[in-house]
Amino acid sequence: MPTPILLAWSGGKDCLLALARLRANPAWRVVGLLSTVNRRFGRVAMHGIRRDVLAAQAASLDLPLLEVPMDWPGSNEAYEQAYRQALIAADRRWPGLRHCAFGDLYLADVRAYRERQLATLGWTGVFPLWGEDTRRLARRFIAEGHRAHVCCVDTAQLDARFSGVAYDEAFLADLPEGVDPCGERGEFHTLSHAGPLFSRPLNLRRGESLLRDGRFQFTDFVSA
Repeated sequence: MPTPILLAWSGGKDCLLALARLRANPAWRVVGLLSTVNRRFGRVAMHGIRRDVLAAQAASLDLPLLEVPMDWPGSNEAYEQAYRQALIAADRRWPGLRHCAFGDLYLADVRAYRERQLATLGWTGVFPLWGEDTRRLARRFIAEGHRAHVCCVDTAQLDARFSGVAYDEAFLADLPEGVDPCGERGEFHTLSHAGPLFSRPLNLRRGESLLRDGRFQFTDFVSA
């Protein structure tokens, strides 16, 4: 029998690729998506994706969505407590669930933090994309028919004009030297909306772009 596993879900391309990798491996059975949502704004933390768009993703991927609600502003301690409660709730829903997957690629400190956080409840982290070449991974995402848009740009690392554009070959070709093509160092974040894993593409309309905290350029995508 395949082992049940939860997938940390931001709505972007890396977690979508992690889902594809897990579904292709008969050792795993993805039972749900786990997303951290800013309670005040009703959006995914950092990506800025709306809750209804998040729900539409989960519905099209045919997976239940579990939210980790977070107050804003909030502390790391509050985040860890909310995450703990979400894992406890997931264990009640799927008895025996002890694995959570992430789309992280190579930041060892981030991986170590996640593993420590999970270990407090006897859970294990799984990293299906770990160590892969990000250039190859980015091009594979596009070649396999997955579709995404850039929804957030850290303007300290990348020009704001990239916010809102399609994540495609033209985007990759236009990236400045030193910017990771998967945005692993937080240069940008994406919103996945179509492709082979979705039963139907999301019907989205591009909204306004705003600079927040003097640094992060967000582009809103609204259910049409």
